[in-house]
Amino acid sequence: MAEGKVALITGVTGQDGSYLSELLLDKGYTVYGLVRRTSQPTLGRSLINHLLENPNYHLINGDLTDQSSIDNAVSETQPDEFYNLGAQSFVPESWRSPMMTSDVTGMGALRCLEAIKRVKPDCRFYQAGTSEQFGEVREIPQTEMTPFHPRSPYGCAKVFAFEITRNYRESYGLFACTGILFNHESPRRGLEFVTRKVTMTAARIAHEVDECLWIGNVDAKRDWGYAADYVEMQWRML
Repeated sequence: MAEGKVALITGVTGQDGSYLSELLLDKGYTVYGLVRRTSQPTLGRSLINHLLENPNYHLINGDLTDQSSIDNAVSETQPDEFYNLGAQSFVPESWRSPMMTSDVTGMGALRCLEAIKRVKPDCRFYQAGTSEQFGEVREIPQTEMTPFHPRSPYGCAKVFAFEITRNYRESYGLFACTGILFNHESPRRGLEFVTRKVTMTAARIAHEVDECLWIGNVDAKRDWGYAADYVEMQWRML
């Protein structure tokens, strides 16, 4: 158990953020979830609504594109652990919005690290990496030593986040690491991702709403896992 520990999570309203929140609460943490301020406070938070009545669970306003808000969040919460799960993580969207993807997914990680360095240098930092960093792979299976060759703005931003995390660890002595996660799924996965696209379309075909499933590259191969297992790995890394 981790009675008394404090964790700060970005991307808390997503699949991994919701599972990680549950895991840490079960272990006795006080958990703060960083969310962008909106005019509709409950919009997009359905995955964590069931946690909001827990006295150890709190939402705090902040934005990965704004250094001051990240600094303030770290200063206010004084976390023992910081999990940066926030990103623009839909690969096709990264081609439509490369600047925004780079700012949120790449520079966002740097802002988190800079806030820790300035405010709470003993805080342990987890950066969410991705198999998209490998892109055009040079070997199968990939290892931590496989060279990166990203094939999308999202993959490029994640490579930057990986390397800046390494640099802050080596240059400033921070406890900062990256988990290079391959696809991990759950019923909480967004409908734009392939597994949910398949299951949703199967249901629609069964109800005679659709007749077929349109999908992209059917030759792509992926390693699959369950999101609730993967967030335990994230916690174990810290």
